[in-house]
Amino acid sequence: MTRRLVLAGIFALLLLPMASSSQAGQQCEQHPLTTQELMQGLALAEATARSLDATGADVVVIARAGQDLRRWELNWSHMGLAYRVSPPNGAGQIGVWRVVHKLNQCGTSEAQLYRHGLGEFFMDQPWRYAAAYSVLTPALQERLLPWLKRPDMMLNLAQPQYNMLSYPWSLRYQQSNQWVLEMLAAQPGRQSTRQSAQATLQTLGYVPGLIHIPTMTRLGANLTRANVAFDDQPWGERMAGRIRTVTAESVFNWLRRAELGGPIQIVE
Repeated sequence: MTRRLVLAGIFALLLLPMASSSQAGQQCEQHPLTTQELMQGLALAEATARSLDATGADVVVIARAGQDLRRWELNWSHMGLAYRVSPPNGAGQIGVWRVVHKLNQCGTSEAQLYRHGLGEFFMDQPWRYAAAYSVLTPALQERLLPWLKRPDMMLNLAQPQYNMLSYPWSLRYQQSNQWVLEMLAAQPGRQSTRQSAQATLQTLGYVPGLIHIPTMTRLGANLTRANVAFDDQPWGERMAGRIRTVTAESVFNWLRRAELGGPIQIVE
């Protein structure tokens, strides 16, 4: 297959225009894509699609490394739910996948859901061109797939008030990874609410990620960033700098413990 045909196939992955005013898992300060960034994003999208095709799955939890979070001992910053639209249609071809994920409107405390192709998902200038995913159990895939294809995508579970470090057991805010987690615990067609999803998560033993953030850092973030708040965290934990939130690692770990997903797979 020639490089031109490869690029043509990758561009077919794109579904919607790039949402340049939205972000999750990376900084808002965006610059025009360089040729190298474009090629890297498309190459990662192709490699990920081929890896997902090989699993035979229809729905997976997928993550990208938008920001460098190594200081917090985290590798992945942003998650979505990827579902198969169509399988490979010939030798050397790749299937078509879409990713439903929640993105923060840059410079604001609001967010909304987006449906993107893999090309768009990996073209937000991540700090590292790598992906991680977990294949969900057949029963969970079957439950989620019809809802991921719907235009409303269970909007009742998407809280527009966004907080990058939202507390997992509060309804005040909801960050991107938290929406994914609550979707995994929801019961589509049964009048699911965020309250019922969080109750299910507690029953199934979900353990939030723990991040240590000093007082001065918290105060600075409160004053300068609209998408960061700490007022939903328990007072004592907040004062101790112990911030609990939904990290990608905590979701992947919970999927394994709850026997709802397979081991994490890395694509680089």
